[in-house]
Order: sequence, then C-alpha cells, then structure tokens
Amino acid sequence: MDTPDTFVCGANVHANGIRQHYLRYGGQRGSCAMRDPVVIVPGITSPAATWGFVGAWFGQAFDTYVLDVRGRGLSSAGDTLDYSLDAQADDLIAFAQALGLTRYSVVGHSMGARIGVRAARSQPVGMTRLVMVDPPVSGPNRRAYPARLPWYVDSMRLAREGMTADAMREFCPTWTDAQLQCRAEWLHTCDERAVLASFDGFHTDDVHADMPHVSIPVLLMTAARGDVVLPEDVDEIRALMPQLQHHRVADAGHMIPWDNEAGFYDAFGAFLGAALPSMKKGESDAG
Repeated sequence: MDTPDTFVCGANVHANGIRQHYLRYGGQRGSCAMRDPVVIVPGITSPAATWGFVGAWFGQAFDTYVLDVRGRGLSSAGDTLDYSLDAQADDLIAFAQALGLTRYSVVGHSMGARIGVRAARSQPVGMTRLVMVDPPVSGPNRRAYPARLPWYVDSMRLAREGMTADAMREFCPTWTDAQLQCRAEWLHTCDERAVLASFDGFHTDDVHADMPHVSIPVLLMTAARGDVVLPEDVDEIRALMPQLQHHRVADAGHMIPWDNEAGFYDAFGAFLGAALPSMKKGESDAG
C-alpha cells in the first residue's frame, strides 16, 4: 500500500537551548485543524525519519509532529550535551511551546514513552493526553530492560561505516526490505553517547515515581509478543495511574507498528479525540 501523502515539511526549531528537528504531517488542513496536534517521540535508536510512515498515517487525521530526540537524526548532538531523561523531557515541553502548541497529545514509543511520562509529571500547560507505547519498565531495583546493549552498539558502528539493508537484516530479521533500508540509512545519525546514556537511564531513572503525578488521560499500549511490559507491570502502572486505559496489540513485538501496523492504529480508538483511519488487513507497508 502506498504511504498517504500528508507530508508538510521537515524543519528545525531552537528550543531548550538546542536545535530540535522534526517532520510534520497533516498540518492545519481539513479536520486536522479542529483537533489537538500530536507529537510523536520515538525510541532509543529511532530517528524521526524511521517513523515517517506512522507520521504520514497520523497526518490523515491530526496535525502531527515526529521529533528527532536530541542525539538522534538531525537534532543537536555532541560530547558536551546533556542526554539525561530530564533534559529530554524538558526538550519536549520546550518544543511544544516554541511551536505555539496550546493543546497537544504526546505519543511516545519505548524511550519516548519514558520521556512523555517524565514531561507529563510536571503537568505542562497544553499537554492533554499521553500514549505510552511499550515503555521500558526497568529502573532502580527492577528487572533489567530485556534488550542487550551490544545489539545497539554493534549496529550503530556498522551504520557509521556504511551498511546495506541486507546487512541490517542480521539485527532486524523480521523487517521488510523497505524498513531495513530506512534504518540502514538513518541509524548512523544516532550519537552513541546519547544511546549509552539513555540505555543506562532505563535502569537508573524511576519513571514509576513520575506516574502518580500525571493527571491527564493516559493510554498504555503493549505488545502481545513482547517481553518489555508484562501483565503484572500493567497492573502496577494502573494502580499508579487510575485513569489508565490499556490496549494489548496482538501479533506484535516491541516495535509494534513494524509488526502489526493496522493493529497499532486501531489500538488508539478515539483516545486522541478521533479515530485514525483503519488499515485493512494486508495493507500494512511500514516503509
């Protein structure tokens, strides 16, 4: 299936003292103008470009911004940059303010979900909803995040040297050729220092302590075939966030929209203020 043509622009904004790059889809045309914009915050080694297919689909219903988290993609990076969770959360809040988003929803995947909940803890003006997509539930005195650090480090090293989609298949064996090509093209833009800091933060940052302070509606989306968020983790999060809604996506691992794109979109229901267009079975093409 062809990706819907909702792309508006790629751009940069100076916010929280750094350059933040983003891709925009949908814009203020049609029904998008009547709904809260959506800011998508990707995971630990996912530049915004690798989420372009998701942004394009969201752009059919929402003014959508896919963010390059600091140290990824075309946003600021460097050996003196603060790559902490607090800095990333402040980036998200400052990004929305710099763009004049008076009301907006946040959809964060994995690391992006942890950024979202840390930002929501401070109850920033304008943030109306939070979607946490398969967030790592690791932290102090908790079980480790199931992914292994060498998987990230080795693939980034090869990407910096230049690698093909076929070479990327060793790391992502179930992905399509288009998915592999996109990751091979963009992975080199991930600063290894940023990834190491975020991976360490998965085990030292206590996002569970943030959760009781979040007052906006929250949707937790988990992967039925994943081992990042287990049923007992959902129960704990629900106890900390009584307003929580939960949807478990069938036939999907941690990279939910890559594994079951149609199920990913359906899982939002009308949580964001309107339903996303349905994708018929067999139409998914995350490339």
